[in-house]
Amino acid sequence: MKLVASTVPALCRLLHWLLALAMALGAIDAMAYAGPGELQAKYTELQERLHNNVFHRPLYIDSAQAGDNLRGDVYALLDHPFSEVSNALKKPDDWCDVMILPFNTKYCRAASDGSGAATLQMRIGRKADQPARDAYPLDFSWRPVAASAEYFETRLDAAQGPFGTRDYRIVVSAVPVDGRRTFVHLSYSYGYGMAGKMAMNAYLATVGASKVGFTVTGRDGNGEPVYIGGVRGAIERNAMRYYLAIDAKLAAMHAPPAEQLEKRLEAWFDASERYPRQLHEMDRAAYLAMKRGESERHASLQ
Repeated sequence: MKLVASTVPALCRLLHWLLALAMALGAIDAMAYAGPGELQAKYTELQERLHNNVFHRPLYIDSAQAGDNLRGDVYALLDHPFSEVSNALKKPDDWCDVMILPFNTKYCRAASDGSGAATLQMRIGRKADQPARDAYPLDFSWRPVAASAEYFETRLDAAQGPFGTRDYRIVVSAVPVDGRRTFVHLSYSYGYGMAGKMAMNAYLATVGASKVGFTVTGRDGNGEPVYIGGVRGAIERNAMRYYLAIDAKLAAMHAPPAEQLEKRLEAWFDASERYPRQLHEMDRAAYLAMKRGESERHASLQ
């Protein structure tokens, strides 16, 4: 087949764009999964940003968008020994302790699929109180990738989500820094089709119009930070919520078992309220009452 000369530049531009997109998507995947050496190198790279930032804690957040794929990354230095971090997240039930804390998670139960692999059966709904049966199912496969004395990694994957979203992936990895501190990376990503894009656009045009993320894109006329918005702002907020849920579980793990749920709820809400511009959704009393009710309903189904 002969090519018309005028079409060659257009084809070259198309091939260049496809190559760039493939490289970007590859970068998203590669950055999501780092072995111990890469994570240690990331810790060294982020030293300045971990200690000089708007979070008032050793924390760094980044996000990326490539086509219809989004990813949010949280890197943090925790004041917990590596053994505590890995032990707190080593079982599927531990992950339900984490995943249930954000406002819109209505239900989480660890189970097994037909092959015996572990899953987290979740329901995602409104930020207000809502029966689990009325919320959207989101089932994650749970896979422990590494659990050595030098490196921890667990992955959660869900092929399908609500509103045409797909390919959900949560990866948490950690390396020891010294005898009392641990460096953690949480990566949260998903893809979306036309239905998901329409739902996101509707959200961003209404209740999400004033929402922002954490990445600072500039300064306004008064020298105040301008934060990223749109879909990248949204995924940064969600990644931060899940990271704070892990931190809340760690904060509660030394309490008596009967008190740990309440400690986790209080720790997660208090940590979220440090960043009201991004994460505030309801008052403390409403959140605690909602989550206590969800916990009681969950217990009655066991």
